[in-house]
Amino acid sequence: QVQLVESGGGLVQAGESLRLSCAASGRTFSNYVMGWFRQTPGKEREFVASVSRNGAGTSYADSVKGRFTISRDNAKNTMYLQMNNLKPGDTAVYYCAANVGIQTRTTAPQYEYWGQGTQVTVSS
Repeated sequence: QVQLVESGGGLVQAGESLRLSCAASGRTFSNYVMGWFRQTPGKEREFVASVSRNGAGTSYADSVKGRFTISRDNAKNTMYLQMNNLKPGDTAVYYCAANVGIQTRTTAPQYEYWGQGTQVTVSS
């Protein structure tokens, strides 16, 4: 019912910033809880952040809290992840996820729809 496309990944040095975008198809974007996850080879997909349907509620993993900010613009059918003070440990493929709902969700099984991922690499 919804297609998700991430963009904005790249190669940066530690301490620099990136902003990821997730563009959603369809006309019902405002009905979806949205989230960001990341994954590296040999590791489980890790929760990063989630934003509630109306954008008022947010949840963050402890590892990124204070550095990353999740937001959404329902008029543009787009979700964002502003990543500041990036660390080498943030290197991963970042995935956009969506599920019909209201409140934030913090585990991968709670999401039904996924994007293809965008690579973020942070050098030391």
